[in-house]
Amino acid sequence: MLLEGKKGVIIGVANKRSLAWGIANAAARHGARLAFSYQGERLKENVEELSATVKDPLIFPLDVTKDDQIASMGDLLKREFGTVDFLIHAVAFAKREELDGKFVDTSREGYLLAQDVSSYSLTAVSRAVAPLMEGREGSIVTLSYLGGERVVSNYNVMGVAKAALEMSVRYLAADLGPQGIRVNAISAGPVKTLAAAGIHGFSKILETYRNYAPLRRNVTQEDVGDTGLFLISSLSRGITGEVIHVDAGFHVLGFVPPV
Repeated sequence: MLLEGKKGVIIGVANKRSLAWGIANAAARHGARLAFSYQGERLKENVEELSATVKDPLIFPLDVTKDDQIASMGDLLKREFGTVDFLIHAVAFAKREELDGKFVDTSREGYLLAQDVSSYSLTAVSRAVAPLMEGREGSIVTLSYLGGERVVSNYNVMGVAKAALEMSVRYLAADLGPQGIRVNAISAGPVKTLAAAGIHGFSKILETYRNYAPLRRNVTQEDVGDTGLFLISSLSRGITGEVIHVDAGFHVLGFVPPV
């Protein structure tokens, strides 16, 4: 029970296949009390159904592009939880048309939207929750992908957003470290999630990982969930500012066939 008596916030659960849900499952299994956000009525039912499987959940609406809603989240957590021990940030979005074709054709609107939702939101929600973590050795974890380090076909503007996200992790780690708050990222290999459905040729990406990753397999929701558990528990108390790859070793390779 690594998280007995701990309280955490999960931002970005969409359905039972979400990587955020994999981390939430692991956290709940180890004794944490959880708060879940949802964006819009379309996802509210999914989050309500999933959260009903954990003990005493807190559920609230959140659009990470709205500062007033982020502030309301902070107020709600202070009122209902008092303190927070960890935050999982698993939010990303880009328009489908920005993921197809060439990056050079990215629109200004599409670029700014991807950065706002996928990168800046980490800073915004961290700022809101950090005061509730002071003195508790808090942990903030976000989700990235190799497309933030290398060119991946049909990832385009999202890759640039993930690069900004990973650099944000390092700056936030430096800023929040004196308060005892750690900030890290998990760079997960491809997993069949709702977000992955928007990437053209995703099945080919899965096949490439299976054929060429050192472990010769795809990673699972459970792989990512257990790594998240490690990062929000005291087992990782000396780690901050890191991007941990959970991708069966794919990131160590040099040239591989384009996907």
